[in-house]
Amino acid sequence: MVSEEELGSMIKEAKGSGKERKFTQSVEIIMNFKDIDVKKGFQINETVQLPKTTSPARVCVIASGDMGIKAKSASADRVIDTDELSTFAENKRAARKFVNQYDFFLADTKMMPTVGKALGQILGPRGKMPTPVPFNAPIEAFLDRFRSSMRVRVRGSLSLSCKIGNETMDEAALTANAMAVIGAVEKKLPNGDKNMKRIMIKTTMGGAVKQKIQTRRK
Repeated sequence: MVSEEELGSMIKEAKGSGKERKFTQSVEIIMNFKDIDVKKGFQINETVQLPKTTSPARVCVIASGDMGIKAKSASADRVIDTDELSTFAENKRAARKFVNQYDFFLADTKMMPTVGKALGQILGPRGKMPTPVPFNAPIEAFLDRFRSSMRVRVRGSLSLSCKIGNETMDEAALTANAMAVIGAVEKKLPNGDKNMKRIMIKTTMGGAVKQKIQTRRK
């Protein structure tokens, strides 16, 4: 696995290369895999909590009653109840637009069957099916966790790309986020870091800084 020192050096090089832009560029990590048969249904759909964040993820809570009230008090980006959910079941265009606005969905456990019927066909393919929240669970804690998280997803491919922050963040913060993503992905690979071929770091408009991965010796 690439070391924190090597990763920090790659991030510094990626941030320092290329022209200055009139917008804040994202910093992305790209991972290439090897020795995996993608035809056997290889996929990753993980929620990774990042140590350092600048812009919180957008989280929608599907709940009513006490949980819905607590979610609103905790400033969830949006809270919808059963009535609103049913309107999306009747308007697929509005449903798609709604789903695309949020990074994560949380839902009262008892509402999960209704969510599946109303939005399952849209949420499922996007890897955004809600995380069930049990009755009396601390919805505030769930919101805090998902706001600082990101989704890492790959299906039928030997390459994965995701954002780890932006160029205003220092190398240490970006390195911590990158290490969190790498660690989460390795746990989902058939043979861990042995399936890692290469890691690259790039900014939105910049070229990729490459690093080959050396597997650990036991």
